[in-house]
Amino acid sequence: MPDTTYIFGAVATMAIVTFALRAIPFAVLKPLRSSALVAYLGIYMPAGIMLILVMYSLKNVSVTGPSHGIPELVAVAVTAGIHLWRKNAVLSIVVGTALYVGMVNTVFA
Repeated sequence: MPDTTYIFGAVATMAIVTFALRAIPFAVLKPLRSSALVAYLGIYMPAGIMLILVMYSLKNVSVTGPSHGIPELVAVAVTAGIHLWRKNAVLSIVVGTALYVGMVNTVFA
């Protein structure tokens, strides 16, 4: 069994590292609030990330398959349309996903 001093040292080291990992983001956050780069990324990153996610989701869609990519195309169009109309990401994602799952399991089954 390890020595008591060793155990207390290990626990103290873990506590210090855990506290530091939790505190560092708050210490770094204040200078970043006034950064022009962070403001720029805050404006343009969400659209870029969504575009990357859509492209990744559609990379294996086969237009020569039985459904010819129709469920995917319709679901993406409906998701984009609802998002542009209501400006609600959760609503557009839920409706687009439900439409896709419904089409794949009923219309194109």
